[in-house]
Parts: sequence; C-alpha cells; structure tokens
Amino acid sequence: MSPDYDGKVAIVHDWFPVISGAERVVEQFNLLYPQADIFSLFDFLTDAQRTEILGDKTIHASSLNRLPGVSKYYRSLILPCTQAIERFDLSSYDLVVSSSAALAKGVITGPNQLHVAYVHSPARYAWDLTHEYIDNISGTFGGVKRAIAHSMMHRFRKWDARTPNLVDQFVANSDFIRRRIWKIYRREAEVVYPPVNVADFVPSEEPKEDFFLFASRLVPYKRAPMVVEAFNRRPDLKLVVVGGGPELDRVRALAGPNVEVRGHVSFAELQRLMQKARAFVFAALEDFGIAPVEAQACGTPVIALGKGGTAETVVPLGSPGASGVLYEDQTLESLLAAIDTFVADGSSISAEDCRANAERFSIEAFRQNFKNTVSRAFADHG
Repeated sequence: MSPDYDGKVAIVHDWFPVISGAERVVEQFNLLYPQADIFSLFDFLTDAQRTEILGDKTIHASSLNRLPGVSKYYRSLILPCTQAIERFDLSSYDLVVSSSAALAKGVITGPNQLHVAYVHSPARYAWDLTHEYIDNISGTFGGVKRAIAHSMMHRFRKWDARTPNLVDQFVANSDFIRRRIWKIYRREAEVVYPPVNVADFVPSEEPKEDFFLFASRLVPYKRAPMVVEAFNRRPDLKLVVVGGGPELDRVRALAGPNVEVRGHVSFAELQRLMQKARAFVFAALEDFGIAPVEAQACGTPVIALGKGGTAETVVPLGSPGASGVLYEDQTLESLLAAIDTFVADGSSISAEDCRANAERFSIEAFRQNFKNTVSRAFADHG
C-alpha cells in the first residue's frame, strides 16, 4: 500500500480520556491516513490536546459522551459501550483501522471492507486478570458490587468473544500481546511495536551521575514501593523517583535517606534525568512499556522485568548489543539480584548499544511496519 492511499478510511479508538501511549498510536494513524475520519466512544480531550494529536479534526463520539459527568464513570459503562460501538455506521469506508484495548475492534464492517485491528491488549479486566480486578472492589456493599461485576464481565466476555469475526487482520503491539490474542481469540496477529519518539530522547555529551531512576505513574501495578524497598536495602545506592499518582504518599513514607521522591517534573527535567542516570529501573508487567525505550534512547541501561513487553525491548546483559539487565520474577529478591548484577557488570553496557536498540522502536519504524502490514492485508483480502 502506498503512502498516498486515497480510499476512504475510518479510525476507531476506544476513548480519548487523556493523551497517553494509545493516543500516540492514533496520532500516527492519522498522519498515515490524513483523509481519515475519527470515531470514539468518548472524547474528554481539551481543544489543545485534540489539536496536538489530530490537527483540526473532529472526533465523532458516541451518544454516551453526552451523559452528565460521564468522564467520572465512563469505564463502568462497559455493557452500554458494546452497543454504542456497534452503532457507528462505517459502511461507506474502504479501510477501517481500530485502536483497541477493549471495544473498538467490535465495530461492524462488511465483506468489501478491510478491518485492521491494532490491539494494545485484550481487555485484561475481563479475561486473565478479571479475578484480580474484581477482588480489589471493596467499600460499602463490596460483596454486592463484586457480584454485579462478575455478571457484567461474563456478559462482556460473551460479546468480546464474537468480535474477532469482524476483524480481517489483527496487529499486536508486542509478541506478549500476540500470544494473549491467540489465547483468547484463537487468531494470529502480526506484531508492530508502538511508536516511540526517540528523537526527543538522545544521549547527553556530559558524564553520567551516580543515581538510579524510577519514573512512572505511581499506581499499584507499577510496583514503585517494591523498587523503593529494594534501594532501602542498598543504602549505598541513590534512587530518584519521579511521577505522581495514588501511591505517591505511600512511596514518600517508605523512602529511606538514599531515595529522593520528586513527584511530577517537567518534560525537560525528565529528559535530563534519563540522560544522567546510571540505569533506569522498571518493575511493571507491561504490554509494551514506552519509558524503558525512552531511557535506552538516552543511552541509559535498563533494569527491568524479563516478562511482558520489556522482555522484547531490552537486550539482556550477556547478549550482543546488551542494553540492560532483566530479572525473572516480580519480587523484591529478584529485583535486588538484578541491581547487584548491574552494579557488578553493568559498566560493559554502552550508551551506543542502548541507543541503537531504542531506534528499532522509532516512529519511522512504526509507520513503515504498519503500512507494510496493511498492504499485505489488502492483498490477502483481495
């Protein structure tokens, strides 16, 4: 498929609450197909945010977007959303590109249309992590809420299991997600890694400083307390923690004298910290994980969990072109062992190898790989 493809294109995204990794993927889809119309269940972006990723385009939002105060509870409308996504009339489009972490791939398309679904992840809360999500529901009438949630997820899974029949080509954002797509939907997917703006993260000509960096939203699955505790047990090593979120107060309370918790910082300061750190520490089980790639683009090695997306984006110590240290289990002991390994042997990791590895995930690589995938899908579709 050529870059100047002039057929009618629809881009469908679950929802636009803020600009994060998934919205950056939609931004690139919009640049690949500038003639495309944009559809989504919800649009909560400011005018400035919408212009940043979509230019002067309007997002065609569902009727649910007009509910009073819906930005506070839209994630609870999972069953109404299954009906709303099917109400979008896309019958006049030749190519439908969905950006889906739950619902967008459920749009209805016909036999003369090509539907390419870029899947950030099958809905975790409905499938393999459903018990973990529901068990965390507490508070007043917690038991009743959990019972309702189980019923809702059962109904959602029945709907979700039908949606693969509407997709011509699945595209996964990592091999980890490719395996989840096969497990849940029994469909093969091509892997196209998400776009990382490595041009904004470059190595510094100044020397490294003597600290490790943890930068993330401070939410439970990022495991910030575990990282802080690891450095509490290594008081000779300094850790800088960047980010805000519901666990910020807990992280501050846990931090020992060698752990500096800065909270939110500017983009420029984040860049500087990534450039100066001895290593970037990452503890989450991610579908892909953009921050470790940004750190490598700065020439900074990464200490990360060897499962999920980071197992694919970090070249482990001992391999040619190593860019970091991977640890096996999401436990304090495993992380401590990885930190000790880095302190002992990490000096063999070069900034040049880190940068070269990060460039595999550039915006340019994403655009070319996605265009090639769509081109092959058109050929197969006839």
